Amino acid sequence: MEVIVSQQREDFFKKELIEELRRVEALVRQEPSIEKKIYYFSAAYGITNRTFRYSFSKEVLMADLLLNGIYNMMMERLNLVKSGNNTVSIDPITFEIICDGLRDLADGFESGTGIFESLQTITAAGYSMTGPGNYLREKGDLKF
Repeated sequence: MEVIVSQQREDFFKKELIEELRRVEALVRQEPSIEKKIYYFSAAYGITNRTFRYSFSKEVLMADLLLNGIYNMMMERLNLVKSGNNTVSIDPITFEIICDGLRDLADGFESGTGIFESLQTITAAGYSMTGPGNYLREKGDLKF
């Protein structure tokens, strides 16, 4: 009986994780404001954090840590831009790439085929918002 309850709990949290990642993708895609895009993106690591606390998975933990780190990179760049430092601009295409990565992340969790490539996509796009990441992108070394 305990195994069935445990599996039901895991299935429930997996379903919630996938639905929320898809919701975040849609909200970020449709939102014109960069500030609100970043705000909506924060829900991605919010759901991963809640998920691994109730139904632990090393994959969800890894996703949580990376998504949280990317969010912090985005916020740092946004704060720099707001303070007048426009050395690195926030390119709208970056959010399209991040949304593609979120879609693929949800697909990977849903199918069980893995999440590594989707996390690589999101991480590279987020890193491109940093000074070093932007430099690598401008040089052509950082590609999405």
